[in-house]
Amino acid sequence: MTRLTVAALQLAFTEDTAANIRAVADLVREAASKGAEVVLPPELFEGPYFCRVEDESLFATAKPTAEHPSVVAMQELAKELQIWIPTSFFELDGPHHYNSLAMIGPDGKVAGVYRKSHIPDGPGYEEKFYFRPGNTGFKVWRGPHRSTLGVGVCWDQWYPETARAMMLMGAEILFYPTAIGTEPHDPDLDTSRLWRRAMIGHAVSNVVPVVAANRIGTEHGQRFYGHSFICDERGDILAEFGAGETGVLVATLDLAQARKHRAAFGFFRDRRPELYGRLTEDV
Repeated sequence: MTRLTVAALQLAFTEDTAANIRAVADLVREAASKGAEVVLPPELFEGPYFCRVEDESLFATAKPTAEHPSVVAMQELAKELQIWIPTSFFELDGPHHYNSLAMIGPDGKVAGVYRKSHIPDGPGYEEKFYFRPGNTGFKVWRGPHRSTLGVGVCWDQWYPETARAMMLMGAEILFYPTAIGTEPHDPDLDTSRLWRRAMIGHAVSNVVPVVAANRIGTEHGQRFYGHSFICDERGDILAEFGAGETGVLVATLDLAQARKHRAAFGFFRDRRPELYGRLTEDV
């Protein structure tokens, strides 16, 4: 088979971790009932987006992969429903803390963990206080129908290098779980348009479908703007939400068609990596 059905979830979260996980699980079940084989929840769905402030007490919410309630719950659900669930969580690894994603397969096992590479730091998004920059490198996983899934996390989605690296590793679809909304330093700045354009740009320049899942709701004065979407390899929107809907986006993608289009455009044929050394120089 070359057709893959995917889903993105959009919803608001509270201080109640168990309730948040149940809400995500309900939407995962809905997505699976609609044929979704890979279901993407938003970033850090166990609770409110805590990185808006620097509070050392919040480090206590991090857990090792095997013990994190979000991961454990999604493992059980993935096995029951026989689907893939890329699961974002706050990871504790010895003395280190990461913004991580566990790729959970239909056997209920964690196929691997990706640790967010790009860590933002700014008003309302003070992630460098909490997260060590990821040390896994970019990762891809074998998915349904012998597809290859690439996943970046939130701030990663702004970087063309992230998308291109995953594509060079064989990715055939890109997923981005997200927590993004208003900018405390500039209330008039609505980045939702920029956010979508950046990822649609990755779709077009890599000729690959993109799936993005964001949260909604207002948390301590910070409003998360949703606008989750699924687009095809042309960057054309197949399914989308606005700023307030709770629910499931589902779309079926033709990966063979995308592969054909990717070859025809020649973007990978015409690369000149011998000229790109400047990209890896930290000067």
